[in-house]
Amino acid sequence: MKVLLINGSPHASGCTYTALSEVASELLNQGITTQIIHLGKDPIPGCIACGACRKNGGLCFRNDIVNDVLPLAAQSDGFVFGSPVYYASMSGQMSAFLDRLFFSGSALLANKPGAAIVSCRRGGASAAFDQLNKYFTINNMPVVSSNYWNQVHGGNAAEVKQDEEGMQTMRQLGRNMAWLLKCIEAGKAAGIPMPETEERIWTNFIR
Repeated sequence: MKVLLINGSPHASGCTYTALSEVASELLNQGITTQIIHLGKDPIPGCIACGACRKNGGLCFRNDIVNDVLPLAAQSDGFVFGSPVYYASMSGQMSAFLDRLFFSGSALLANKPGAAIVSCRRGGASAAFDQLNKYFTINNMPVVSSNYWNQVHGGNAAEVKQDEEGMQTMRQLGRNMAWLLKCIEAGKAAGIPMPETEERIWTNFIR
């Protein structure tokens, strides 16, 4: 089993990475393979709802990191998306990345556990955390929780490591993710099918 962790911070080894690494370390302790992907500092354009990905095998016409992650998502059993908190929201890069990833690759993530983590100096964590979790709940994904909201605090990586409660929350998140993945695997082995899905009904507020 494999969990893909996405670092949505411009800093490759900063606060968000430190939190993700704590989750990844516990997953490894539980026998789960991990891979951390850093979105980097290059601009990630937002989705323009052109629908080209629906005609191109799920690939966006912009040949960037979203297309690179799609095959990794197909090979993964669970996901952890981490972002710094900017003005009580996730980073702009992470927002653009997730919009396009879920629009073009929703089937690759559906029915797989997802978890969000946020890193902030002081405030805005719960708002950004809520924003990230909405991607899971629109896509049939079990949401993995911990013993507190999945957040760490600190102005740099060293300070995040001093956030003992935050680090504990990350470790518990890793254990909970591993437990759920193993439960899903055991269910499949026992012949329990995945939830049945109906054909999607599309409505709006005028009909």
